[in-house]
Amino acid sequence: MSDPDDPSLRPSTPPWTGHPERAAQLGVEGRGVAQDERIDERIEDAPLIHPSAVVERGASIGAGTRVWHFAHIMPGATIGKDCVVGHACYIGNVTIGDGCRIQNHVSVFDGVTLEDEVLLGPSCVFTNVKHPRAHVSRREEFAPTRVGRGATIGANATVVCGVTIGAYAFVGAGAAVAADVAPHALVIGVPARWIGWACRCGERLPGFDGTGVTVCVRCSDRYVAKGATIDLIAT
Repeated sequence: MSDPDDPSLRPSTPPWTGHPERAAQLGVEGRGVAQDERIDERIEDAPLIHPSAVVERGASIGAGTRVWHFAHIMPGATIGKDCVVGHACYIGNVTIGDGCRIQNHVSVFDGVTLEDEVLLGPSCVFTNVKHPRAHVSRREEFAPTRVGRGATIGANATVVCGVTIGAYAFVGAGAAVAADVAPHALVIGVPARWIGWACRCGERLPGFDGTGVTVCVRCSDRYVAKGATIDLIAT
């Protein structure tokens, strides 16, 4: 799998190439950067869109976001700042928060909302209709799916529509999620089942001590058991 952050993959053409509406917004259509230094700051903040990507009119892409080879961004899509949209991704009429990382070959269909800093692993799948048929239109029946801040969806996982995946939850590779996932929960398998808790940094948390507290071995964040979930202990 190619890394979307690899500088060697960065196109030599400007980020507005093939997107005249973006060029018009930046005021750079038909001119070179050296001809007008006043646009330098606007160019630096512009999203980087690979020339092979298709960004439909009506999509909104935040500053610093990178859209890579053969991605397709549909009208109405709202993508926050500093995101990565990998190779051959499809982004429907959805809302994507800041700092999200969408790896190669992911389709984010209408009805899905990603909060900030969500990671979608390669080829993970979202659905948006519970009972699809080719001959029956159900566009008015899309069931909403929400992925909370900082959550991770592993490679090749499937998320059945109508669920909420809590903040900092961790869905293992290849899992099939058909029910809500609690914040910080670590789930694996088909169907996805709970096996533990994940820290904000992504590390699996060890067991709780006698006071109901656990400490992350990587970042030293401390959590306390609270009912069916856990809470971060403020420091």
